[in-house]
Amino acid sequence: MSEFNRMNRNPAAPSAAAQAVDVGLRRYMLRIYNYMGGALALSGATALFGAASGLYVALAQTPLIWLVIFAPLGMALYFGVRLPRMAVRTAQMVFWAFAALMGLSLSGVFLIYTGESIVQTFLITAIAFGSLSLYGYTTNRNLSGFGTFLFMGLVGVIVASIVNLFMQSSALQFAIGAVGVLVFAGLTAYDTQSIKSLYYASDSPELAAKKSIMGALRLYLDFINLFILLLQIFGRR
Repeated sequence: MSEFNRMNRNPAAPSAAAQAVDVGLRRYMLRIYNYMGGALALSGATALFGAASGLYVALAQTPLIWLVIFAPLGMALYFGVRLPRMAVRTAQMVFWAFAALMGLSLSGVFLIYTGESIVQTFLITAIAFGSLSLYGYTTNRNLSGFGTFLFMGLVGVIVASIVNLFMQSSALQFAIGAVGVLVFAGLTAYDTQSIKSLYYASDSPELAAKKSIMGALRLYLDFINLFILLLQIFGRR
């Protein structure tokens, strides 16, 4: 009771506490974006190496190419399930390994599309992603109601993409790209708000680090998929 009375006599106390939470939240989100940016850089470097060295072409002539294509998906699912039981250092190593493996799987992008087209699409993706993520961070609108719809759309895009690996239908590919862009645009805003809501100032350093890594993984996947889908629609081959 005395503590409560002291707070009533000191109007600055609640605002000071709120300010501390706000500073902590900004640091938490900055850490997530730094992880994400590092992962994108690593993936880009690995993709460029895989294409320039001929490694991806060599793998494409063997059944190992299917492992390269599907391993990132399996690794992301495994990471999401196992992260709570991992040590922070282990989680960081798995995160960077995932980014490198994803980069190798994207090496074909440099063999299919022109360099100018890749750069332009990356810049468009960065601007779109930044705007959508900023909206998700700042909006007062609760986006949780879109979660089920977006998840269903994501499952549909994944299933259709796997089917089209065998069908090779240009019409289906365009439809997947158009729907996929809408899905991942929505997921970018939704995931940013969801990640923000998971922040608690009282979290232990270990828990905060794990939340940062998982948040970075979610936003990284949103960015990568948005980039690939936009490239499929607008990229010059």
